[in-house]
Amino acid sequence: MHLFKKSSISDNTSAERHISRRDFLKKASLVSAVAAVAPSVLTSCSDEEITKSNRPMPSMSHTKGKMTYHYNANTGNSVSILGYGTMHLPLLRNAVETPGVDNIDQEAVNRSVDYAIDHGVNFFNTSPAYCNGFCERAIGKALSRYPRNRFLLASKLSNFEPEQQTTEASKAIYYNSFKELQVDYIDLYMLHNIGIGGIENFNRRFIDNGMLEFLKQERKKGKIRNLGFSFTGDIDVFNHAMKMHDEGEISWDGAQISLNYVDWFFPSGGKHSDNDSQYLYNELNRRNIPVNVVDPLLGGQLGTVSRPLSREMYRRQPDGTISSWAMRFAGSLSGVKTIVVGMVYIEHLKDNIATCSPLRPLTKDDINFLKHCAARITRHPIIKCVGCMDCMPCPYGVDIVGTFSHYNLCLNEDNIILDPDGPDPEYDKKRRAFLVGLNKSVDRLRQADHCIGCGECLDKCTRHIDIPGRMKHISEYSEKLRTNRLPRL
Repeated sequence: MHLFKKSSISDNTSAERHISRRDFLKKASLVSAVAAVAPSVLTSCSDEEITKSNRPMPSMSHTKGKMTYHYNANTGNSVSILGYGTMHLPLLRNAVETPGVDNIDQEAVNRSVDYAIDHGVNFFNTSPAYCNGFCERAIGKALSRYPRNRFLLASKLSNFEPEQQTTEASKAIYYNSFKELQVDYIDLYMLHNIGIGGIENFNRRFIDNGMLEFLKQERKKGKIRNLGFSFTGDIDVFNHAMKMHDEGEISWDGAQISLNYVDWFFPSGGKHSDNDSQYLYNELNRRNIPVNVVDPLLGGQLGTVSRPLSREMYRRQPDGTISSWAMRFAGSLSGVKTIVVGMVYIEHLKDNIATCSPLRPLTKDDINFLKHCAARITRHPIIKCVGCMDCMPCPYGVDIVGTFSHYNLCLNEDNIILDPDGPDPEYDKKRRAFLVGLNKSVDRLRQADHCIGCGECLDKCTRHIDIPGRMKHISEYSEKLRTNRLPRL
């Protein structure tokens, strides 16, 4: 099976693991699945495995009826390459996300769903855990206005809390999804984030209580058209799920994984880790398990890159967006059926529809270019600090916001030495701009090297930034500049 294939285009026919819901949602908000080839890497594809296209990215006025679809042989359905993620939905004006309170703006949800369906999106991904437990209800209301054959629906057994893991409680979650979604069958039902808590927790949630056997029977009855899982967490659980498939204990119809071009080329956990996109994809794909991808933008990081890198990306693809590169990467993999993206705002929906209508598969040169981009992003990623000051004051006096602000300013003004492989011809200029500017904007006793990694700031950051980790990176970079230990001409 080729790693890349031509897309079918329709004419409008169609680390430490915690198991509390709060911690799961924190992790999942940074993450949003999966199929099969031998462990070859993208950069070693043959010419036949690359679909080359010179078609321009479509403008919004020309996207209707052009959505790319992939055929799922397991079901006979054609799935839109763009899937509608619903972890976050638009809220009513002045509303706050409060557990147990339904603050969803149903009219706004309806408008977005209408626009998505009108432009060819037919896959909607939900969970009982999303939106304080009200996601399924909101999506059910929006989709109930359409014939059932107009959309494909995914939901999950989100039994994260111990009291939800009994047979009775887990079945109640399952049955309630049908009620809230207002359907009599679910196209893809998944065991939700199977890796959280390790093997013991996997067994408690799905095996010891008989839920997996129950769901297999529901699949036989047609209540579930496809039975699969979503994965983040302990890689041993993922490998266990593959072994279950190989030994005939369960035939997985689909899987949902985080996949993006940075984690494909440079997984932060190393090879065969839980964020090694290439390993996860290849294991699924060689077993012919269809893949749904979530988090193609790496928590939004691949939609906003440094100014120098964004200039390179726009020069290579002037009629696209920065985020479209990540979408095209995931969509070019032959085993990927759909890319699930959260789109709270209509502008995001329109941008992703334009990218996928039709989706242009990457060329071999594009893939090499993205590997170059991934190397630069991995070395010096933008810090998603919004300056809210919630992390301040630091008990050790570190000016967190000031340090991040200066770093991002230098990154955007091309005053960070980015190339990990060779000297920078503007080394002296960039070195001076960074060090002099840092001392002007942040008191010397409040700079990154005074961070001891206590972690008090972590729970306070609404953007879930690894503040101690980023401080360590900036401190090490600053010290290399001060001691002239970076490559120079």
